[in-house]
Amino acid sequence: MSNPTQRSLKLMRDRGFYAEVVERYNAFSKVKNDFAGFIDILCLAEGKIIGVQTTSYSNISARRKKILTHDNYSIVKNSGIEIHIHGWRKVNNKWQAKEEIL
Repeated sequence: MSNPTQRSLKLMRDRGFYAEVVERYNAFSKVKNDFAGFIDILCLAEGKIIGVQTTSYSNISARRKKILTHDNYSIVKNSGIEIHIHGWRKVNNKWQAKEEIL
């Protein structure tokens, strides 16, 4: 697993969620488009929906700001989707996630 998205996908699946990447690459514009502007992975479990923004550990604060100021934040939050940020870093040669819930 070489990128944050794949690590978060595995983490959420290991927690028992049905998880799928909802970020898409637009080949025409050469830009990645997140679901609702900030969700990379959508995770479903009975009675729970989580949207994950995944990044490197050093970019957590930038992603938090991006989410909280995004036009779609309130509609996503009010729809019942829990929003998580996973910030990944290597500690003692093992990948670890710092997880924030917004």
